[in-house]
Amino acid sequence: MSERTYDLVVIGAGPVGENVADRAVQGGLSVAIVESELVGGECSYWACMPSKGLLRAGAAIRAAKAVDGAKQAVTGEIDVAGVLRRRDTLTSDWNDASQVEWLQGAGVDLVRGHGRLTGEKRVSVTDADGAVTTLIARHAVAVCTGSAALLPGVPGLADVSPWTSREATAVHEVPGSLAIVGGGVVAAEMATAFVDLGSDVTLIARSRLLGPMEPFAGDLVGQSLTDRGARVLLHTDLVSARRVDDGQVELELSNGTHVRADEVLVATGRVPRTEDLGLDAVGLEPGSWLDVDDTMLVRGSDWLYAVGDVNHRALLTHQGKYQARAAGDVIVARATGGTVDDAPWGAHVATADHAAVPQVTFTDPEVASIGETEASAHAAGRSIRVLDYDLSAIAGASTRSDAYTGQARAIVDEDRGVLIGATFVGADVGELLHAATIAVVGEVPLARLWHAVPSYPTLSEIWLRFLETYGRPTT
Repeated sequence: MSERTYDLVVIGAGPVGENVADRAVQGGLSVAIVESELVGGECSYWACMPSKGLLRAGAAIRAAKAVDGAKQAVTGEIDVAGVLRRRDTLTSDWNDASQVEWLQGAGVDLVRGHGRLTGEKRVSVTDADGAVTTLIARHAVAVCTGSAALLPGVPGLADVSPWTSREATAVHEVPGSLAIVGGGVVAAEMATAFVDLGSDVTLIARSRLLGPMEPFAGDLVGQSLTDRGARVLLHTDLVSARRVDDGQVELELSNGTHVRADEVLVATGRVPRTEDLGLDAVGLEPGSWLDVDDTMLVRGSDWLYAVGDVNHRALLTHQGKYQARAAGDVIVARATGGTVDDAPWGAHVATADHAAVPQVTFTDPEVASIGETEASAHAAGRSIRVLDYDLSAIAGASTRSDAYTGQARAIVDEDRGVLIGATFVGADVGELLHAATIAVVGEVPLARLWHAVPSYPTLSEIWLRFLETYGRPTT
């Protein structure tokens, strides 16, 4: 057994851990980062990048088919092998050499193996050969181990070897039929992708699609899936699962019917990767989410940080990287006796996690959202006004597509005259989202937004239509 000492030890070398480590090194600290799988983490190899690679070809073909003059040039179908080749390129064929090189260039020491907390500021790392290295942190340990797919306790489900998002995004043979259990982002995106790839898809959701979002988002995505041949079953529970004689999976549903498919993908939620992290050695419960303050410091500790999915604040890569920048900088400030700026919207906090989280769901149509929905704003007791507009009526939509379908909603805080939420559904609306994010985070008064002139003819004209619907406020 060997021992090494650093200012900071980071467990987990995904995008979140990489950013914590990088910010700390830039601040002058020595950093070791521990990784048991691939440097780059879930997003690079089994989530964000491969899933978008699987989705892009279908979106591009549909965009071409929606424009007269272009649609005549589309004479074939998706080349599944080509889609999978491109996916493999985006994941670097599950080789992390370039990510390791980046860590080296950043001045971060990589320790491969499974990391466990063994006491205050101590991490034991067991490598593939069983050798153990003890890492001692002078100042802090940051847990950035992310989350894993939740497998619900449905009778027989574990026995049929269900797919999670990992198997779906890493697929090498597209199944003839696929049942997807879940109604959230992963389920909706994978349903979109596998319909494109030629699978006969059945989506089974216990409530509606994309439940936390505005209802029209799930409605439009569900209708699109149905129109493209998927079977969408809402308000339906999975009762049991079993493999039958021909190798297919048979699912028993709460409505009394049965569904058969070659494979079943379970996308019903996430659990923290903390079960085998040694949390009990520092007085915490193994397998639990880690509760943190806005600087990502675990409550009750002055040295343990939890950043990204593992703290359950906002399970999105970009939000985890945002937290990581704050955490890395505050670890440096506390280690060097610097000033800590932990007031709301300060340099060392992740205030946006609470009410300004942007998200794009890459379905057909896309869904882009930020901040409050109508339901969440009412639940919070806010005085609001809801602005709805048909995106297909925007000039930029008609130039983009001959059959554009979309909807937009803005939520205005009437007491302050600012935007607190927005949802866009339609092709390419992800590119509208950052403008809305700036308006929400910056609390830009509607009176000032009248002077932010959208270019014509683009989808951004929706901002003018929102303002016209609201009426010009007095200054």
